[in-house]
Amino acid sequence: MRCVIARFPFDLFKNEVEDSMKGIKPEPVTGDAVVISRRVYPVKQVGEVITRQDRRDFSSAEVVRALSKLGFTCRTAESAAATPPPAARTPLETASALLGTPAQDAPAPARAAPAPGPAQGLGGL
Repeated sequence: MRCVIARFPFDLFKNEVEDSMKGIKPEPVTGDAVVISRRVYPVKQVGEVITRQDRRDFSSAEVVRALSKLGFTCRTAESAAATPPPAARTPLETASALLGTPAQDAPAPARAAPAPGPAQGLGGL
């Protein structure tokens, strides 16, 4: 399929894009993303590989448009930001989770009486 990215025409095919991304480790996604062979790649990384141009030469929207036409699943940065991250725990909540909660059904252990002896205190002085 003929696509224009950074004012240059490209003949792109889905299988060629998949082949060119084989063996390339996905970078962390911070913006728009595309799913290629069950891996999620940043759109700019894919655009750089398939066009052999610098990432600053094209916009992510151009690559998203081209990859969507080829049938790839693209995710925009807004849809990724729509899912709120899990709420951060306070230090007290973190410590409680690490220590676990006390058992509700078990009786509290009985405290043993201290053994009598000279170490009881200084009462005899």
